[in-house]
Parts: sequence; C-alpha cells; structure tokens
Amino acid sequence: MFRPKFLVYRGPTEIVKVAGALLAAGSGSRFLGATHKLLAEIDGESVVSHAARSMMNAHLDGYVLITGAANLGSALQEFSGLAVIENPDFRRGIATSLSVAVEWGKAEDFDALIVGLADQPGVLASSWRRLSDSSSPIAVANYDGRSGNPVRLERSVWPLLPRIGDEGARVLLRTRPELVEQVACEGSSDDIDTVEDLSQWS
Repeated sequence: MFRPKFLVYRGPTEIVKVAGALLAAGSGSRFLGATHKLLAEIDGESVVSHAARSMMNAHLDGYVLITGAANLGSALQEFSGLAVIENPDFRRGIATSLSVAVEWGKAEDFDALIVGLADQPGVLASSWRRLSDSSSPIAVANYDGRSGNPVRLERSVWPLLPRIGDEGARVLLRTRPELVEQVACEGSSDDIDTVEDLSQWS
C-alpha cells in the first residue's frame, strides 16, 4: 500500500549573533612602568594589541573595546573592525565598563557577548571560539580547573549584571552557578598588574 511521505518544515535555522567585548578602561595604578600597562610591549607589540588580535581572530560577529583611563588609539589602528567606546565612569569600577559593552550589544542587536580583559595576553583565539559555541546562559573559560576569562553572557542574563563596582560577571558566576557552563580552554587568563608581571611574558 502506498503511504505518502510528508516533509516536516522545521523553519529557518536560528542564527545567534555573538560579539566579543574587551574591557580596557582601568587606570592600571599598580603598574609603575613608563607607560600605561596596556601600552607596554611584549615581543614588540602592546599588551592591548595582543588581546585585541586574539579576540578578533576568533571570527565572531562583532567586536568592541571599552576604553577609559588611557588613550589606546595608537595601539589599535590596525583593527579596523573594532568599535572603540569610551567609558567616562571607569573610576566607578569595572561593572561600569561592562554596562557600556552591554548597551552597545543591545544597540547592535547581539544575542550574546563574550567579555574579556585587555590585560590578559595569554588568552587565545581558541578560547573565544569555544565560548561562542556554548548555548548556556553563562559560559566561562576554564584553565586546568580554574575559572578565568573570557566569559560568555547571553542576552537573557544582561539585566542581572551589576552596573557599578569592582565586580562584573563574577557576581553571576558566584550567585547563579546553575546558569554556568565551564568550558575547557588552552592558554592562560593571568593578567598583567605590575612591571614584574610583564617581565614574565617578555
């Protein structure tokens, strides 16, 4: 007996737009070198350039860098696809820079932001890519069992983020663990706070 076949239309594949956000607004007061720490060089390239290149080599849908205390323009000239936004309230804590990134993400209609710090040159492009593949509300890079950066934040959790103070997404990692996926990554999220830290990378 002939049985007709019915094709089930499942609708278009949902496209998730994911952007990278690099926070680079802090004063770096513990770094007592001749320049701001993000402009200090590792192998002939500034710290912020290392971080920006890793993020942009992940081939995400958009990129933003939040500035504040230092003028980083000279170090970012080659990154033509990078939006640079100043945070005038950077002195009120890293949460204010995260808020600026989130507002940009809303305006550009992204579904998720992957947020990293510009003083962490050991974060690899592969970490950004692995986080972009997550479907959890929050995903955090994990290096040998230790949570670090970047952190992927789905649009649904943006209203839960603090808007002021010295903690950003870490608040949600601590208070909403049921939303968090740990993503194993290579590299390191060690940051550069002092001249001694910088010497370990050179």
